[in-house]
Order: sequence, then structure tokens, then C-alpha cells
Amino acid sequence: MPYVAPRRRSPWFYIGIIAGSVAAAVLLFTFMVWMTVRSATGTAGLDLGGGSHIAVIDINGVILSPDDINTQLRKFGEDSSVKAIILHINSPGGGAAASQEIYHEVLRVRQENHKKIIASVESVGASGAYYIASGCDKIYANDASVVGSIGVIMEWTNYGDLMHWAKLKSVVIHAGELKDAGDPSRDATPKEQAYFQSLVDNMYGQFIHDVATGRHTTDDKIKPLATGQVWTGEQALPLGLIDKVGGFRTALIDTARSVGISGEPSIVRPPKNKGGLLALLSGDADDLFTNPGQLLNHSPGFYFMWK
Repeated sequence: MPYVAPRRRSPWFYIGIIAGSVAAAVLLFTFMVWMTVRSATGTAGLDLGGGSHIAVIDINGVILSPDDINTQLRKFGEDSSVKAIILHINSPGGGAAASQEIYHEVLRVRQENHKKIIASVESVGASGAYYIASGCDKIYANDASVVGSIGVIMEWTNYGDLMHWAKLKSVVIHAGELKDAGDPSRDATPKEQAYFQSLVDNMYGQFIHDVATGRHTTDDKIKPLATGQVWTGEQALPLGLIDKVGGFRTALIDTARSVGISGEPSIVRPPKNKGGLLALLSGDADDLFTNPGQLLNHSPGFYFMWK
């Protein structure tokens, strides 16, 4: 058979493929940027207008930072269409300072924005989470919800025996008698134990006072309840730790009626963080790569947390 040379494609064919690929990449990038902006603003970043809404902020898990929750509180507090805010809580507490900072932001939004803030405890609203709830206008909890745990805990892991077994030695040079207090490579001295106990006792007093202030009572009435123990919602009601037994739906309807919303209330929530490639483009690099500075973050921690 005679030889047939392969058909040569026009250069415009390859130019078209390249141009199409570039256009698709540009469209994809534009879409991702638009989604990032939309995710960053969401309904919480806009004046929703056109009606009355109840904002719901979820507080889930261990509380490590106040930043996200306080940002949401500020945005909803300044939104004229949001008539009230519900903190939907399911948390054992967390960092002492973080919990305290959210508590004070709750009080500020209530006072400066004249916004009603309600706490609705799902399964657990203990320690630092209860600290936050006590700053609200009212606290709702189910019969079997767990609330309370007013107390402070400080802890760290002593790995001195492990270092001794591995024949490693910790070398510390310091100025100031208590500068290396809490060194995890050795046992604390009696003076160091007394020093840390004084810090814990001071935070404990702040916890009791702030709960008493939020619950419109006195420190003396809260202190007998500040044993670190928890109570069910059914037990907590007569103790004055909550205001009403009921779930989220009860809290939502009662709150809507108290601010003049009739019928089914409209709920708005903060935008959820996106995962995947979008998070890689819009997130913090520290979430992807370990910050060497975090390697030094092994100091003892103070917690308002139920364990």
C-alpha cells in the first residue's frame, strides 16, 4: 500500500487549546477568590435588613481562643436587623483568659449595643463555658444537660524520670528565683507550689465574682457552689445556676417573643470555615506548617475546664 503521511494539524489548533486552558484557569481562580470573599464576609458581615432576625453563635469543644467568637459577637451586635443573639453552647470550657475575654465581650455587647444575649446549653456547659453563659441575660439547659464546674485547674506533664532514663539533662540558666517555676524536667519546690496555688486562688476568686455579677447575686452565694462539680439542668434550676429548663427550640421561641418577633423566627449564623484547596489559599500558613516558636510553648496552663 502506498505510504500516507500523517495529517499535520494547524498551529491554530494548539493555540486554541492553550487559550482555552488559560481561560479555564482564570475562571477557576476568579471563582475561588469570589468564594473566599463570600466566606469571609457571609451574613455576619452585612446588615441583613428587611426584617428581624435571631443570630445563633455556636460554642463547641474546648475554648482555646476568644477571637472568632468575639468577632461574631461584635458583628451581630452592630447589625440593626439582629434583635437578639443566642449562644448555643456545648463545651467543657477551656483556657481561663480566653473564657474570661468572651464573658466580658458578652457584657459589652449587651450594654453598648443594647442587645439581648441568651445562653442555650446543649449537652455540656461547664467551667469556662458556664463562665461565658453567666454573662448572658438568661441561661437555658435541658434536664440532662451538665452545667457548673466553677473552679480552676493548672497542670503540666513532668517528664523528669523519662529524661533520667534516657540519660538526658535539662540545662537552665535564669535570673529570678521563680523564673523557671514549672520546669517539667523536675519536681516543683514547696515555694513554687505555693506560688502557683496563689495564682490559681486569685483566678478562682475572679471566676466566682464574675459568675455572681452575671447571675445578679453575691460572691457568698456562689462560693458554696464553686466546688468544681457539675449539676444536671434539673438540679441547677433550684440552685439558681440556670433560669429555665428547656432545649434550643424553647430558648429560640422565648427569645423571639421577648424581642417582639411573632411567628417563626428567622435565624442567621456566622459563615462556616471552608476546607480543602480554598482553605489552603485563604488560610494562615501556620495551620499548614509548624511554627518553630510553638516549640517553646510548653509552659504550665491555667484552665476553666471540666475534665
